[in-house]
Amino acid sequence: MDNIVEYMKGVGQAAKVASRIMAQADTKTKNLALTEIAAALQAQSPELLAANAKDVAAAKAGGLDDASIDRLTLSPKSIRAMGDGLLQIAQLADPIGEISGLNFRPSGIQVGKMRVPLGVIGIIYESRPNVTADAAGLCLKSGNAAILRGGSESINSNCAIAACVHAGLKAAGLPETAVQVITTTDRAAVGELITMKDFVDVIVPRGGKSLIARISADAKVPVIKHLDGICHVYIDRDADLGKAIRIADNAKTHRYGVCNAMETLLVAKEIAASILPPLCKIYQDKGVELRGDEATCQLIPAMKKANEEDWRTEYLAPILSVRIVDGLDEAIAHIGTYGSQHTDAIVTENYSSAMRFLREVDSSSVMVNASTRFADGFEYGLGAEIGISTDKIHARGPVGLEGLTSQKYIVLGSGQIRI
Repeated sequence: MDNIVEYMKGVGQAAKVASRIMAQADTKTKNLALTEIAAALQAQSPELLAANAKDVAAAKAGGLDDASIDRLTLSPKSIRAMGDGLLQIAQLADPIGEISGLNFRPSGIQVGKMRVPLGVIGIIYESRPNVTADAAGLCLKSGNAAILRGGSESINSNCAIAACVHAGLKAAGLPETAVQVITTTDRAAVGELITMKDFVDVIVPRGGKSLIARISADAKVPVIKHLDGICHVYIDRDADLGKAIRIADNAKTHRYGVCNAMETLLVAKEIAASILPPLCKIYQDKGVELRGDEATCQLIPAMKKANEEDWRTEYLAPILSVRIVDGLDEAIAHIGTYGSQHTDAIVTENYSSAMRFLREVDSSSVMVNASTRFADGFEYGLGAEIGISTDKIHARGPVGLEGLTSQKYIVLGSGQIRI
């Protein structure tokens, strides 16, 4: 592609026009588009698998690691799951046009807020072609237009999925430009997308820390993001030990390479001798490498000594940092110093301690007596998510349909004038 700037400008202009049409689309039309896309994905399954096979073959030849190959690979089951996900989005309540907080003012006017689309959403992601369908569905249902830039390794898969999306949009009478997949693998397209503030309203990066850091640093468009998932579980002195063991085990070992997995375990000193030996045996039996502070290493001699960097590390692997703390104050202070404002949990039967933890831990998800693995859009009842946000403005935590909208003030009057 000779001129990336002109190409991206054309994509942006088309998305802006389409976003105005999408903002006016009614729920029935949007749901029809979603069901038609789901049907097209199933009908075109052989074509999708053939396109994906080209990507997988090229990725293997290029030396892509096994984990990335696994994320890249589609199967008949995963294609059905994409369609099922779109049908689930169709069943969700439409947030657009919802009016809240309507109150009379002394002047006689009524003031409230109406939920509206963000406009044009640029989504940048790696490896997983299913994100193309998920992102298209969420943006469509929330009345937005989407510009999707997947990884170069999945270009054939993404374009094949985009063809199904366009078929569904056309069948519902909506513009095909409401969802556009960038067809060039030139990285300059990303640089253009994140600076097109005249056309793009928000950027959502999904991928590794380096990708998100680069986009956050260079973007001239607002970014919904999280860099790290340094999640903690604090086992309080008033914890039920049975609950604590189940929660701390699940939070770490359910899946290792996910952003809501526990990376640091904090344990109150009063119960450390009771809970750490059986809990650490579970971890060791599952092949988890343990790194602890001095007090923890004295209690569990097989544990490696943690260094300062361990408390700041998102391992995404079977490695866990463990620290014994004096109590709730020190646990909250540790999380405030080393956490990433993603997800943190307390295990306790003490109501006051639980409420303090909820109030004072400044993370996008804060939990009491539950595994951090629940920090997920589906588990929160959002149906699906576009990603996780650890920002404090607009969306925070799992970003579902509502997170892809904003609110505007509305005023209802009956002829009032200001005196």
